[in-house]
Amino acid sequence: MRQGRWAVGILALAVATAGPVLAEELTTGQAVDCRYEYATEGVTGAAFPTDDVFRPLMADPKQPQFFASYLAARARTDGTHANIGSVGFGENFGFYTRREGCNGWQVGLLAGVFSQFNLSAPSSDLINADYVVGIPLSWRSGGWSTRVRLYHQSSHLGDEFLLGRPGFNRLNLSFEELEALVSYDYRWGRLYAGGGYLVHREPASLDRNRVQWGVELRGPSIPSPILGRALAGFLVTPVLGADFKSFEELNWVINANVVGGIEWSRQGSSRRFRFLVNYYHGFTPYGQFFAQKVETVGFGFYLQL
Repeated sequence: MRQGRWAVGILALAVATAGPVLAEELTTGQAVDCRYEYATEGVTGAAFPTDDVFRPLMADPKQPQFFASYLAARARTDGTHANIGSVGFGENFGFYTRREGCNGWQVGLLAGVFSQFNLSAPSSDLINADYVVGIPLSWRSGGWSTRVRLYHQSSHLGDEFLLGRPGFNRLNLSFEELEALVSYDYRWGRLYAGGGYLVHREPASLDRNRVQWGVELRGPSIPSPILGRALAGFLVTPVLGADFKSFEELNWVINANVVGGIEWSRQGSSRRFRFLVNYYHGFTPYGQFFAQKVETVGFGFYLQL
């Protein structure tokens, strides 16, 4: 597939340009985003922090964030194709943090919406929307960090999707999950692993367990060759990530999502903008279609606040 080869080429370029770079330890008083940089000095206890001590997962399709992407999707069961627009709105909002430099803990609120639209339909029908809300607790000590969160998800089919399919067997999918992840980042690389357990689920026949792991690579940040001259401190960084999930309900089949591209940021700011290409292979990560095998190739724009 030409699109697949193009995506792989971009990812290979991101890896090739990734140098052995670690955010340097910054002195007290300088702006530090503890998700991507590291400081050891200064004791802080603050409400409504602007960053976190655990870095959001770049390649997790269910990471609460703002994004819009185009996906060329293929159902692996019958070979049908569709053009899908996938959008997300959400973020982790920190309530309180206690740190020494970047070492410490934080508690907050997560909320997000993940929606998929059938762009092949005349009116770009809404297919599905997942709503999530929960409480994340994160902790860091040096290169080690963890995130534990309890969250609720409910899934809802689009009206246009249902109107076009009379008699469709709708599933009321809703659950609360307790999730725990451990992450280790060193220089330009990061590894993470963990899992989740459904403390309550509907339908009640769903198996409870899942595991998750992944890897992220970040290349050296350099002044942007396009906007760097006009905007002081504007940086560009090549990035690459892969996320893997396996569910007991789906016989532990591995679902893989690989992303890679370019990230733009500004020194002293926690906001980041990414252009990523992605390849997904596995069971669909959204809504009551979780038992449908799909393969997608696409690209998207991602905002991190």
